Amino acid sequence: MGRMGIGLQMYTLRDETARDFPGTLRKVAALGYEGVEFAGYGGMTPPQLKNLLEELQLRAIGSHVSVSDLKDRLEEVVEMNAAIGASYVVCPYLTVEQRSEGALADTVSLFQKASRELAKHGIRFGYHNHDFELTETVGGERLFDRLFGMMSNEECFVEMDVCWVHHGGQDPLEYIRKYAGRVPLIHLKDMRTLEDGKAQTVELGQGEIDLPAVISAAGSAGAEWLIVEQDHCQNPPLESIETSMRWLKTNYL
Repeated sequence: MGRMGIGLQMYTLRDETARDFPGTLRKVAALGYEGVEFAGYGGMTPPQLKNLLEELQLRAIGSHVSVSDLKDRLEEVVEMNAAIGASYVVCPYLTVEQRSEGALADTVSLFQKASRELAKHGIRFGYHNHDFELTETVGGERLFDRLFGMMSNEECFVEMDVCWVHHGGQDPLEYIRKYAGRVPLIHLKDMRTLEDGKAQTVELGQGEIDLPAVISAAGSAGAEWLIVEQDHCQNPPLESIETSMRWLKTNYL
């Protein structure tokens, strides 16, 4: 079992990238992150971003792309991700309407169409979960399992967010094992459950997720990348991702 790469979902630094996209990428590289997963491109053109990533020796893991962009701007999505050498494009969210029992077949059809087009360029398509996929059911089955059951691994891989699986009341270790061979990307995230039952995302090692067990299970399941993401930071986000990297250097790297 080879070592998994360590990446960062850039949504964590959305305020920083809004001010200085190239400068923020430079700081991410300086902290030791090996790859990045984009949530927007800071207005950069495909050649500009490609050249910057090469300069920083940062891998483009992939991008989070909305349903609307998959539907209306797929050609642009393909152009950017092919140019920067991304291996993955991921849909990060479904609205209540898009995931309803009546609309789910249409959503899956859109995913399959996008997947076919991306595959022409060597890019795989996947879906990233939140907690609702574990708490909502469609046809008597958890939405998570129903959604992925409607598509093959080749059509749609699983980008599993262990924080949200946990907050959805399921065991991340069981779900990683269940989808072994289909989880090239794992969102490695820690959280605390607050008194009101809501999830508070925290730096790695500061919460209630059994991260060493998650890392072990991810490696056994064939994951290629562990992607750090913190939806909301209690400290300055650049400080938070540095703290998480220190935890990884102590406990994994």
